[in-house]
Amino acid sequence: MPFSVALAGKGGTGKTTIAGMLVKYLVMKGKKPVLAVDADSNANLNEVLGLEISDTLGNAREEMKKGQVPSGMTKDVFISMRLEQAVIEAGEYDLIIMGQPEGAGCYCAANSLLTGFLERLTGNYPYIVMDNEAGMEHISRLTTRNVDVLLIVADTSRRGLQAATRIHELAHNLNIGVTRSCLVINQVKEEPSEAVMNIIRDSGLELIGTIPENDGVYEYDLNGQATVEMPEDNEAVQAAYQIFEKIIS
Repeated sequence: MPFSVALAGKGGTGKTTIAGMLVKYLVMKGKKPVLAVDADSNANLNEVLGLEISDTLGNAREEMKKGQVPSGMTKDVFISMRLEQAVIEAGEYDLIIMGQPEGAGCYCAANSLLTGFLERLTGNYPYIVMDNEAGMEHISRLTTRNVDVLLIVADTSRRGLQAATRIHELAHNLNIGVTRSCLVINQVKEEPSEAVMNIIRDSGLELIGTIPENDGVYEYDLNGQATVEMPEDNEAVQAAYQIFEKIIS
């Protein structure tokens, strides 16, 4: 079974950037190949990794729903083919983008087929990093399930911390197979206050580390540069690596 890490949190906390750093860390440590999964309907993990989007699983869902399966080809074979086409290969890791349905109607059959083939695909990778959409929808829809580490990313705001604790509670209440939930506070300017620590302690979340606010991260993002190309002596990168050392087996 692959070791899987799923990232979650309120929008704007930097979880996608952290997901990209985690992919780079795993490759650097020789824990490869890695499968990176962008499960956010507003896909941008590819930008953090410096990759061009060639296809998404959402496109396959649309084609199947619209009856665009080639004559003489079963839906199973079609979905399998389109899944392989949607994998973006980057050498030591691959990226797959879930995308989103574009039209109204039921996608149950397509989603069911995709889920089955994704499970077969993930068996080829010892490590999986899944970047989820902001908020809690992916939890309530059970998109995130059976993961070794749920890495919940928050900023220093009260709302960010509240969102993090709610995600933790929902994942626990739904019993979706999360082995370990960890909290990362990103973009910090100073050590968490006692009030912040009280919120975390009351939630039962494990605070695994903080990542400082960093101009380098902001500049790379502003200029459209892949943040995984940031120098490894950058303080935010170093802080993230120290966190990853605590969760990667």
